[in-house]
Amino acid sequence: KQLAVDYMHPEVGVTNTDGAAFGRNYFNRASAPDTEDDEFADERAEVLAEAAALKQLAVDYLHPEVGVTSVDGAAFGRNYFNRASAPDTEDDEFADERAEVLAEAAALKKLAVDYLHPEVGVTSVDGACFGRNYFN
Repeated sequence: KQLAVDYMHPEVGVTNTDGAAFGRNYFNRASAPDTEDDEFADERAEVLAEAAALKQLAVDYLHPEVGVTSVDGAAFGRNYFNRASAPDTEDDEFADERAEVLAEAAALKKLAVDYLHPEVGVTSVDGACFGRNYFN
Protein backbone atom coordinates (compact mmCIF):
# COMPACT_ATOMS: atom_id res chain seq x y z
CA LYS A 1 0.00 0.00 0.00
CA GLN A 2 2.81 2.38 0.83
CA LEU A 3 4.38 1.93 -2.60
CA ALA A 4 1.03 2.64 -4.27
CA VAL A 5 0.59 5.82 -2.21
CA ASP A 6 4.14 6.93 -3.04
CA TYR A 7 3.53 6.30 -6.74
CA MET A 8 0.17 8.09 -6.89
CA HIS A 9 1.34 11.13 -4.87
CA PRO A 10 4.75 12.29 -6.10
CA GLU A 11 4.13 15.74 -4.64
CA VAL A 12 4.59 14.32 -1.13
CA GLY A 13 8.31 13.79 -1.67
CA VAL A 14 10.79 11.35 -0.20
CA THR A 15 11.90 11.31 3.41
CA ASN A 16 15.27 9.88 4.26
CA THR A 17 15.72 7.99 7.50
CA ASP A 18 19.09 6.39 6.76
CA GLY A 19 22.21 8.53 6.79
CA ALA A 20 24.05 6.17 4.43
CA ALA A 21 21.42 6.54 1.66
CA PHE A 22 22.35 9.01 -1.08
CA GLY A 23 21.65 9.71 -4.71
CA ARG A 24 23.28 11.50 -7.61
CA ASN A 25 21.63 13.90 -10.05
CA TYR A 26 22.94 13.12 -13.52
CA PHE A 27 21.14 16.02 -15.17
CA ASN A 28 22.52 19.05 -13.29
CA ARG A 29 26.15 18.00 -12.89
CA ALA A 30 28.89 20.02 -14.55
CA SER A 31 29.84 17.25 -16.97
CA ALA A 32 26.24 16.72 -18.17
CA PRO A 33 25.63 17.51 -21.86
CA ASP A 34 23.60 20.60 -22.76
CA THR A 35 19.95 19.76 -23.05
CA GLU A 36 18.92 22.21 -25.79
CA ASP A 37 20.44 25.13 -27.69
CA ASP A 38 18.87 28.57 -27.46
CA GLU A 39 17.85 28.68 -31.13
CA PHE A 40 16.12 25.30 -30.81
CA ALA A 41 14.32 26.58 -27.72
CA ASP A 42 13.19 29.67 -29.64
CA GLU A 43 12.02 27.53 -32.56
CA ARG A 44 10.13 25.27 -30.15
CA ALA A 45 8.44 28.29 -28.55
CA GLU A 46 7.37 29.59 -31.99
CA VAL A 47 5.98 26.20 -33.01
CA LEU A 48 4.05 25.90 -29.74
CA ALA A 49 2.66 29.43 -30.17
CA GLU A 50 1.51 28.59 -33.72
CA ALA A 51 -0.07 25.35 -32.47
CA ALA A 52 -1.92 27.27 -29.76
CA ALA A 53 -3.18 29.78 -32.36
CA LEU A 54 -4.36 26.93 -34.63
CA LYS A 55 -6.10 25.29 -31.69
CA GLN A 56 -7.90 28.57 -30.93
CA LEU A 57 -8.99 28.86 -34.57
CA ALA A 58 -10.29 25.28 -34.51
CA VAL A 59 -12.25 25.95 -31.32
CA ASP A 60 -13.71 29.13 -32.83
CA TYR A 61 -14.72 27.23 -35.97
CA LEU A 62 -16.28 24.25 -34.18
CA HIS A 63 -18.15 26.32 -31.57
CA PRO A 64 -19.95 29.19 -33.32
CA GLU A 65 -22.31 29.51 -30.37
CA VAL A 66 -19.54 31.13 -28.34
CA GLY A 67 -19.63 34.28 -30.45
CA VAL A 68 -17.03 36.89 -31.26
CA THR A 69 -15.66 39.34 -28.73
CA SER A 70 -14.13 42.60 -29.88
CA VAL A 71 -11.49 44.36 -27.82
CA ASP A 72 -10.85 47.18 -30.28
CA GLY A 73 -13.19 50.16 -30.29
CA ALA A 74 -12.44 50.85 -33.94
CA ALA A 75 -13.65 47.41 -35.02
CA PHE A 76 -17.18 47.51 -36.43
CA GLY A 77 -19.35 45.79 -38.96
CA ARG A 78 -22.35 46.59 -41.11
CA ASN A 79 -25.39 44.43 -41.61
CA TYR A 80 -26.26 44.48 -45.30
CA PHE A 81 -29.38 42.34 -44.92
CA ASN A 82 -31.55 44.45 -42.58
CA ARG A 83 -30.86 47.92 -43.91
CA ALA A 84 -33.65 50.00 -45.43
CA SER A 85 -32.18 49.91 -48.93
CA ALA A 86 -31.74 46.14 -48.94
CA PRO A 87 -33.79 44.26 -51.55
CA ASP A 88 -36.71 42.15 -50.40
CA THR A 89 -35.55 38.69 -49.55
CA GLU A 90 -38.66 36.71 -50.47
CA ASP A 91 -42.06 37.22 -52.10
CA ASP A 92 -45.27 36.25 -50.34
CA GLU A 93 -46.11 33.41 -52.73
CA PHE A 94 -42.66 31.90 -52.19
CA ALA A 95 -43.10 32.25 -48.44
CA ASP A 96 -46.46 30.45 -48.61
CA GLU A 97 -45.00 27.68 -50.74
CA ARG A 98 -42.08 27.34 -48.34
CA ALA A 99 -44.52 27.04 -45.42
CA GLU A 100 -46.43 24.29 -47.23
CA VAL A 101 -43.24 22.38 -48.03
CA LEU A 102 -42.08 22.64 -44.43
CA ALA A 103 -45.47 21.41 -43.19
CA GLU A 104 -45.26 18.41 -45.52
CA ALA A 105 -41.72 17.70 -44.36
CA ALA A 106 -42.87 17.82 -40.73
CA ALA A 107 -45.69 15.37 -41.51
CA LEU A 108 -43.25 13.02 -43.28
CA LYS A 109 -40.90 13.24 -40.32
CA LYS A 110 -43.75 12.31 -37.95
CA LEU A 111 -44.63 9.32 -40.15
CA ALA A 112 -41.00 8.20 -40.22
CA VAL A 113 -40.75 8.47 -36.42
CA ASP A 114 -43.99 6.50 -36.01
CA TYR A 115 -42.67 3.81 -38.37
CA LEU A 116 -39.26 3.51 -36.71
CA HIS A 117 -40.61 3.53 -33.13
CA PRO A 118 -43.54 1.09 -32.89
CA GLU A 119 -43.12 0.94 -29.11
CA VAL A 120 -44.62 4.44 -28.81
CA GLY A 121 -48.06 3.21 -29.76
CA VAL A 122 -51.01 4.82 -31.50
CA THR A 123 -53.30 7.35 -29.87
CA SER A 124 -56.79 7.96 -31.21
CA VAL A 125 -58.66 11.23 -30.99
CA ASP A 126 -61.81 10.00 -32.75
CA GLY A 127 -64.35 7.98 -30.76
CA ALA A 128 -65.66 6.27 -33.88
CA CYS A 129 -62.23 4.98 -34.78
CA PHE A 130 -61.67 1.31 -33.96
CA GLY A 131 -59.72 -1.70 -35.11
CA ARG A 132 -59.67 -5.45 -34.73
CA ASN A 133 -56.65 -7.48 -33.65
CA TYR A 134 -56.40 -10.59 -35.81
CA PHE A 135 -53.28 -11.88 -34.08
CA ASN A 136 -54.60 -12.48 -30.55
